Amino acid sequence: MSEASARPKGLKVFAAALRTRKSASMLVFGFSSGLPVALLVGTLTAWLGEVGIKLATIGVLSWIGLTYAFKFLWSPLVDRVQLPGIGALGRRKSWIVLCQVIMIASLVAIVATDPTVHIARFALFAFFGALASATQDIAIDGWRIDVADEEAPVELLSAVYQLGSRTASIVGGAVALYLAARMSWPTVYLVMAGLMVVTLVLGLGAPDTERPPSTPISVLAQPGEVTPRVRAIALMIVGASWTWAIVTLVMFMISMLADVPPGGVRPSAGDFLKTWGVVIIVATVFVPLIVAAVVNRMKARGQGVQTVEDTVRSGARTAANHLYGALIAPLADLTERLRWGVLLIIGLILTYALCYNVWASFAYPFYLDFMHYSKDEVAFASKIFGIIMSIVGVSVGGFLFIKIGRFPTVLIGAILPIFGNFVFADLADGSPYIDMVLHTTRLDLLVQTFGGDLRMARLLLAICYENISTGIAGAALVAFVSGVVSKKFAAVQYSVLSSMTFLVGALMRAPVGEAIPIYGYGDVFRWLSLAGVIAIAFVLLEWWRSSYVARAEEPGHTGKPA
Repeated sequence: MSEASARPKGLKVFAAALRTRKSASMLVFGFSSGLPVALLVGTLTAWLGEVGIKLATIGVLSWIGLTYAFKFLWSPLVDRVQLPGIGALGRRKSWIVLCQVIMIASLVAIVATDPTVHIARFALFAFFGALASATQDIAIDGWRIDVADEEAPVELLSAVYQLGSRTASIVGGAVALYLAARMSWPTVYLVMAGLMVVTLVLGLGAPDTERPPSTPISVLAQPGEVTPRVRAIALMIVGASWTWAIVTLVMFMISMLADVPPGGVRPSAGDFLKTWGVVIIVATVFVPLIVAAVVNRMKARGQGVQTVEDTVRSGARTAANHLYGALIAPLADLTERLRWGVLLIIGLILTYALCYNVWASFAYPFYLDFMHYSKDEVAFASKIFGIIMSIVGVSVGGFLFIKIGRFPTVLIGAILPIFGNFVFADLADGSPYIDMVLHTTRLDLLVQTFGGDLRMARLLLAICYENISTGIAGAALVAFVSGVVSKKFAAVQYSVLSSMTFLVGALMRAPVGEAIPIYGYGDVFRWLSLAGVIAIAFVLLEWWRSSYVARAEEPGHTGKPA
């Protein structure tokens, strides 16, 4: 039986699945995930600019966005540690509630701080909020994978998550700006803190899963497992790699907060990623994966393994086993299940969103400086109309997963954004093909009916296609990664894999920024579409590989074995 035919089909099934308790909770958690990102990474700069904070100082605050890129560094902590007291709320909910409380407190602290007088304190509160938000994302990602079942498969929950997150983008972006035109910025952020309180209360009713037994810890003493010496060497290598990455990141953050001497230049987050981003990815992702693969290979060959049960009991041995279970066991599980297929999956993740994700930083310069649209036109087209279209795209993506299955949807999500690049290339070249579509479909007359003109119709059509296609692609990518990881190590495996998309996008923005003045927007758009072609190749290869593996999988279509 094919994957598509094994799934329930039809719009009624899709609508019924959306009404489940888990889907409703996922919508709340998605909103709770997207709102602080919009408020702390995007809208906050509008507040600072309005009160006269220098652009250089605003740029300093951009580093808080790195918390989302490197959240996998502390994901083992979220995955393995049971919080005292509030741990009774549930394995994931306890962390979600803790992070929401910190985020609410951070927003209130920001409200009570005047950035024109205490900008360093203001930035510190924003950082704590972003750190809590990134940590909440780890717990929410783990929750989505943990609770997935046949009634609410991970593909559907991933689409609902995207719906909630993108709705929060409208609230934290366009709605916050609308309110700011009618009330003070502190009042706006106080209202947003109130919304976070509402999501906290609603989220308390979400189901949660039991904490699994520490199987990766207890079995380490059994015959056939690698010896404590091998585990210690593996831990030293992985620990050194992760420690170096964390120290490097912390030192960079400290350098950004430190006072700049006269004539000095404050460090740039973009330059930091350009210089160290690849090395950090290698140190935190590929080195541990290689170590995990070597350990699995040694176990399979009977090299460096215990022939009898390890009876040594000590605090140091127990601590080392816990570290091994948190840092290496999740990646060992990933490489053991997927084997060489992990390379295809990493290639797919690295290239899947590249053709449309890279140019996000250049959207406003393209719209405002190159195309000469007004700020009001861009605000409506991008922040309101565009996000609504992205919600439409996410909904279509979720429906496609139910209707046709995982890999067909992932393939569609890889193909559609490529044409979006050509649409924007056409917009940059004067819109000859866009105009043809507008005239043929009479959409230009529709836009004029609502007070727009041909220029606005071109922008709306381009943004409509881009956001629907990337909405489908975004839902597909989140669902695909969620379906790869195992419920046993959900938070760590998902954080490691998903962080690659953010980091590779950030790394590619520097060369793209250098290429645009030389070749122009149109040619750069077209060249970036090649990344989409590579992504299609990885999707097809992984689809072919998965068709030859065992069909057994965890409930909810997660953790498919190799």
